[in-house]
Amino acid sequence: MISKSFAVAGLAAVSLFAVPAASQVPSPQNEIVVTAQRSGAPMWTIDTPTGTIILVGEIAAVPKATPWQPERLEEATAESSRVILRAAPKFSPGDVFRMIFSGGKITKLPDRTTAGDYLSADQRERLAALQAEYDIDYDRRSFLMTSFDLLARRLDFDDDTTKDATEIVRKAAKRADVPITRPERFRGEDLLDDLAEAEPASHIPCLMAAMNAVEAGPEVIEARGNAWRKFDVAGVMANPLEIALGTCWPWTDDDLGEEIRDQWTGMIADAAADTGVTLAVVPLRVLAEEGGVLDQLETRGFEIFGPDWR
Repeated sequence: MISKSFAVAGLAAVSLFAVPAASQVPSPQNEIVVTAQRSGAPMWTIDTPTGTIILVGEIAAVPKATPWQPERLEEATAESSRVILRAAPKFSPGDVFRMIFSGGKITKLPDRTTAGDYLSADQRERLAALQAEYDIDYDRRSFLMTSFDLLARRLDFDDDTTKDATEIVRKAAKRADVPITRPERFRGEDLLDDLAEAEPASHIPCLMAAMNAVEAGPEVIEARGNAWRKFDVAGVMANPLEIALGTCWPWTDDDLGEEIRDQWTGMIADAAADTGVTLAVVPLRVLAEEGGVLDQLETRGFEIFGPDWR
């Protein structure tokens, strides 16, 4: 399928022969869009009656080997009217104590149960093979903690990486005094309660996805970065590492995951009433998953230009 951006480019080329030369001068908004696109990050644009919205599809832990130009994103940020960035959870000192006292519920399986009490024979066999390979005992660990260990320490997906797009844009906006808007932060208390109350079985899909990524090997890290840089959104979404990162908590919690998506959709829709350029950095999976932000915005009637996302 040909994306809308290519169709628009064709129409623009034809129009050069039908309009006065003065109208061919790029608008400041278009220049910002072009500068942002030159960064190499996948992005989508929405034209509004009073401006433009740029949606940058972010992935966590971009490998240093992935060729892209974050300085172009910095330049576009400095010229934007405002930026929208994700918010970190809000943890209070009380939440820290809560985590200490309820830590066992989060880090270990309940009531002296072991992994074999929840997993099928095939699943248990796969986990046992990884335990033997890495000389580590996962039997009593919660499936979520086991998954994090597999991805972060065994696959080591976040080693030798560059700064995330959020951090790049945040610093550039701060230097240029560009206003930053964020979704409402989730309370640490709510997040910890959600984790502590979750049934162990609810994290089995996360464990399976993490094992798939580790078993596939470190090649998936570079492949994910290359697909991102080539605007191959489907390739990123189908990558075992990206699947694992999108399958694990909080996405396994239907209510929490839905609230995150709704927050982004609402903020971007509200930005359509603003003047100038709004640059939003949104996790690619939140944007491009089925029923995600791009689907929701399209359902609301917004015309979206950029790479195919489904």
